[in-house]
Parts: sequence; structure tokens; C-alpha cells
Amino acid sequence: MEMAKVLVAAPLHEKAMEVLRKAGFDVIYEEYPDEERLVELVKDVDAIIVRSKPKVTRRVIESAPKLKVIGRAGVGLDNIDLEAAKERGIKVVNSPGASSRSVAELAIALMFSVARKVAFADRKMREGVWAKKQCMGIELEGKTIGVIGFGRIGYEVAKIAHALGMKVLLYDPYPNEEMAKEVGGKFAQLEELLRESDVVTLHVPLVEQTYHLINEERLKLMKPTAILINAARGAVVDTSALVKALQEGWIAGAGLDVFEEEPLPKDHPLTKLDNVVLTPHIGASTEEAQMRAGVQVAEQIVEILKG
Repeated sequence: MEMAKVLVAAPLHEKAMEVLRKAGFDVIYEEYPDEERLVELVKDVDAIIVRSKPKVTRRVIESAPKLKVIGRAGVGLDNIDLEAAKERGIKVVNSPGASSRSVAELAIALMFSVARKVAFADRKMREGVWAKKQCMGIELEGKTIGVIGFGRIGYEVAKIAHALGMKVLLYDPYPNEEMAKEVGGKFAQLEELLRESDVVTLHVPLVEQTYHLINEERLKLMKPTAILINAARGAVVDTSALVKALQEGWIAGAGLDVFEEEPLPKDHPLTKLDNVVLTPHIGASTEEAQMRAGVQVAEQIVEILKG
């Protein structure tokens, strides 16, 4: 039997590469090829592994007659044409739990950073400005956090927030009371959660129902002292409404790891605001998460190609 060929089209943890090689696969590595190049590369491969890039389009899938499985080292499948894969009976595997803790810890880091003006203070220090007076913040203990989307990541965030002594409100279309109990949380309607929370953090996938879930109307429900955290997907928030909310003081601040347009364009209005902390989609960017994501996907691919 000839050796199965696996195209790794994004940076993958060394331990995951080891899993593939140990299985006796012919592993080809090329970092983030564009569509033209990808169409070339997939002609004779049995499996492709990607991260949030590159896009595995219908055209790519149709150029790969031998393709049996697409692996996404990570969670979101928005860069894979699932319909085209399904038509061909190609399996799509991912590693949903791999980065949960990392994303949750970043959401909490953003929350602290906004609440205590950490990034702003750091900028001022580098400018030679001792901005002690402008850096008055708030404590998080005793405050209410509203977690929108109570899946793996939402659960981890709630767990940490509970340990910090925060009150936990949860919103999810499929409430799991058992898990809520573990984090001292209670479920609320979305509107109620937005009105009552001091921090609102988003942990939903981007699907039709969550596109611009946080819009002008919902931002206006939030407290003027509230902080919005988004480490989910950019388009869950209507960016122009958020910019307005931050400029006009409908809410106090925001911590954002994801954007409707990534990379965030230079000179974007968000970059002009001091009450926003911005990071370049690094939620899953930890040594631990990348190792888990890579290994879990590699193991599933071995199982499928050898099964």
C-alpha cells in the first residue's frame, strides 16, 4: 500500500508533526499557501491540515480527488467549505477543547487590562508621562460578569470569574443547569444580562443568529460603566456601533481580540480610543493550546487514514 500523503498548510506543533511521521505518512509542509498554490498542492494528498488560515474552498476540494479528511488545528470551521466537503464524503475534524483554557485566560486578561487601564498606563509610561490621576480603575470582586455563550470557553471564563468573587450571569440558548451550578452562575435572558452586568464577555460561534448579536440597540442596554470583552469572532459585534458606544460613553471600555476585518486596518477608529485594549487574535496562541490542537487533529487523521 502506498504511503498516505498529508499536506500541512499552516504552522503545526512539532509533537503533531511527529504523530504524522510516526504513522508513516509522507508529510508536506507549506505555510499558508494562497488558493492558486493550494490547488496545485492538493492534487494527490489524502489529508490537509490548516489553522484559521488558509481557506479550504470548494475549488481546492474539487482539485483534490484523493482527499479523505480535512483537519483544523483549532475550533472554528469558518475557513472550510463544509458543504463541498460533505458532498464528497470528506471528513472534517477539529480540536474543540484544545484552546478553551487559553482563550478564557486571555478574556480575563483583557478584562483586567480594561478595568485597571493597564495598556493605557503602559503607553503613557513609554511616552514619559506619569498618568497616575488618569488611571483610576475598578475592582472586579463583587461585580457581575455576563457570559454570553456557555460552552467550553464560557465555562472556563465563568469558573475563573467565580474564583475572583464575581457574580456570574449566563446566557445560552441551551442552558446546562448542572454546569452553571459548578461556577455559581445563573441563567438570564440576554436583555437582562446586558442590563445587569458590569462586564459582558462573548463566547459564541459565528453563525447566522450571532452575526452582529451585539448591535447598537443592545449596547445601549449596557451600563455606562460596563466593559465589553470579545475573544470570540469579530462579526459577533457591530464594529461601527461599538466605536460609537465607546466614543459617546454608552459603555466604559472594551477588550477585543477579534475583529470584523483581520488584520485590523492601520488607523482604524478603534486604534484611536484609549478605553479599548486590542490584541491580534491571540486567544489560542499559547504553547499548550497549540500543542493540544495539533496533536488532537493529527491523531484523528491517523485514525481515519489508517482505519
